[in-house]
Amino acid sequence: METRIAVVSIIVENMDSAIKINDILHSYGKYIIGRMGIPYHKRDISIISLVMEAPADVISALSGKLGMVHDVTSKTVFSKKYTDSDDGDD
Repeated sequence: METRIAVVSIIVENMDSAIKINDILHSYGKYIIGRMGIPYHKRDISIISLVMEAPADVISALSGKLGMVHDVTSKTVFSKKYTDSDDGDD
């Protein structure tokens, strides 16, 4: 199955959304390579960077679900290169 590397940038403007965000991310856990969260207390927001390898439709679905959460903005940058998944899980 063809996969792509992507970075999903998430801005959280209301910490009440954290549980819903974490539930969504947990359900896509097998595709997540790494995650970095930065609380920016001065502006009362959090920034999350998520690196994934998955089929493009899976990455888009995750980003879309995150974007539907109240007070959450999500944008995705895809690598141009497609790769063949070699782990046999997909």
